[in-house]
This record gives sequence, structure tokens and C-alpha cells, in this order.
Amino acid sequence: MNDQLKNNTNSDDLNKSAFKLIYQLLLLNVLLILIIIVFAIYFLLANNSNTNTENLPSVESAVVLNNTTESKPVENFWTAPSIEEIKDTEQKKLIEYGKEIIAHTSVYFGAKGTVNANATNGMNCQNCHLDAGTKVFGNNYSAVASTYPKFRARSGSTENIYKRVNDCFERSLNGKALDTSAKEMQAIVAYINFLGKDVAKGEKPKGVGFKDLAFLDRAIDPTKGKVVYDQKCVSCHQTTGEGLLTEDKTAFVYPPLWGKNSYNDGAGLYRMSNFAKYVKYNMPLGVNHENTQLSDEEAWDVAAFVNSQSRPKKNIKKDWPNIAEKPFDHPFGPYADGFTEKEHKYGPYKPIKTKLEQLKKSSTQTPKNT
Repeated sequence: MNDQLKNNTNSDDLNKSAFKLIYQLLLLNVLLILIIIVFAIYFLLANNSNTNTENLPSVESAVVLNNTTESKPVENFWTAPSIEEIKDTEQKKLIEYGKEIIAHTSVYFGAKGTVNANATNGMNCQNCHLDAGTKVFGNNYSAVASTYPKFRARSGSTENIYKRVNDCFERSLNGKALDTSAKEMQAIVAYINFLGKDVAKGEKPKGVGFKDLAFLDRAIDPTKGKVVYDQKCVSCHQTTGEGLLTEDKTAFVYPPLWGKNSYNDGAGLYRMSNFAKYVKYNMPLGVNHENTQLSDEEAWDVAAFVNSQSRPKKNIKKDWPNIAEKPFDHPFGPYADGFTEKEHKYGPYKPIKTKLEQLKKSSTQTPKNT
């Protein structure tokens, strides 16, 4: 009985071993077949590739094709140099101080200014020259050093950087001019010169000033602009345009757009075109020229609304001694183009600019002999 059980067990073991061997052989055959198929596909593809390349353009031709089909070239906009790279310790401190004044002007010249109290309206230079004068199309300082001294039609004279800085203090900051020999003025000018150190004399890099904005075919509308202001501006600049102060009342978190603490009517932003370009490509806070929120119409109309509100006055009787040089949107006469103050303030601007260009062209033409 035991021998029979033992024989049966041995038989079962042999059967299992046989099945296992057969199974392994089958797997091996399947793997071999798969390998053969893979190699066959590879050689087929390789042959097709060699055949097709005979009809392909050369590497040089491919480069040309890529260049001609490229959708849009990448623009290289100006970027501010790093202050950290300055080796001269004293110069670095002066430039850092200049940047600090630009960013926090009110700390030094505002209501409780540490250098000169109540010398300005409490706004900061970077309220107009964003990111301390370094933002692309944010009214940056990139071309100041390269273009000054220069003749400015507004004053009818050649101005240096000191005069330009004091213009901002007297107009945008509605304050007093700085002593040009003062440490603060020297620091501001050093900082501005540093930002433009890599720009060739007479050149203007990409991204300077404001980005162009197309004219509307109609006059800009303060009533429509109020709707825009209430929807997209009021949360920061408040209902009455007074801006928002810090808790200690020493600076504005968001600057006033009109009223006694805002820029006066001689400031650059009082021109509708400057204000419209500024808000189109920089506001609401956080947008840039590649990612805007306002439509062209909204930008123009909100400019009309804001610049129709009351603000400080400046004696500008000596501005634009040659009235033919007045911009198309300068809102104070007299004019050489025949348009009214209302038309200069609200437009439509295209006819005015066209007329001014015609006048300028005719005045520069050489008289012919008769």
C-alpha cells in the first residue's frame, strides 16, 4: 500500500515538472516571437526614414523655414541693473538712499517728513514711476541719463536731470523744489543715472515711458469714466478720490487721484493721454503691458473722469512759450491749431494731432525761390 502511494506521488511530481517545462518553453517561444516582431518593425521604420530624408530640405533650409514661420519675435525689454553688483561701498549707499527716497518720498518730505516736513503732498515718486522707476512701460527711468540734458518745449529751454527731478517735486508732488546740492537730490540723481548706465547716449530702450494707446473716434467721456472708476478703482483710491493712508498717516498706501493731496494741473498725468496709457498698462494694481484689464475705451474714459475732478493749481503761464509746440491734449490755451480748450481736453484727438503735424511740417519746409 505504501509503495503504491509512493509511486503515485512520484508520478504526480513528474507530471508537474513536465507541465512546468512545457509552460516555460511556451513563454520562451512567445518572447522570441515578440523580439522578432520588434526588430522587424524597427528595420521597416529605419528604411522608410532613409527613403523620406531624400526629399527633406537640408539643415540650412530647415533653419530658414523655421525663421520664416516664427509667429512673433521675443522682445528684449530694458531691465534695471542690480544695485548689489556695485563694488564702491559709498556709491552703493548713495544709490540705495536714492532708491529709498523714490520709493518712500513721503517719509522724507511728507506731512511728517524727516528731512523737510510738508514739502510735498505726501505722495511718493513711485506712485507715478512704478517699482521705484524700474517697471517696463511703468514710466521708468531707463532713458533719463541717456537723453538729458535736453531741450524741452514745455519750458522752452535745455534742462538737466536736476531740473527734471524738481519738476516732479513741484508738479506731481505739488511741493517745493529740492536744493540741487543737497544729499537727497544727489542720491536721487545717482540712482537715476545708475538705472540708465547701460543705455547708450541718445538712445531709448524698449519699454521706456508709456506704451502707445490708440485714439478713440469720439471724445472721451467723464460720465462713462465714472462707471469704470466705481467698478475698478474705487476700492483702492476711495469714493472721493482721496486715496488710502497708512495707520500712522505718514504715507499713502494708495495715492489720491484728485483733491488737495493729489498732483496739480501742471503735472504730466494731468494730460489725458499720459493718464490713459498709465492706467491701461499698469492698473488695476498688479497688471502689466502684456496682461491688461481695462479696454482702450475704459482707459480713456476713466482718464476723462479723474482729470475732470478738482485738484491743486499751478502757475503755468510760462509753460509752452511756443504755443505751436503744445501737445494735442494740453487743456489750457491759447493754441495755434484753431481747436478749443474743451476739444484739447476731451478730443477727439486725432484731428488735433493731424493739424499739429501739418503745422509743424509747414513751418520746417524751406521756402522756395520765386
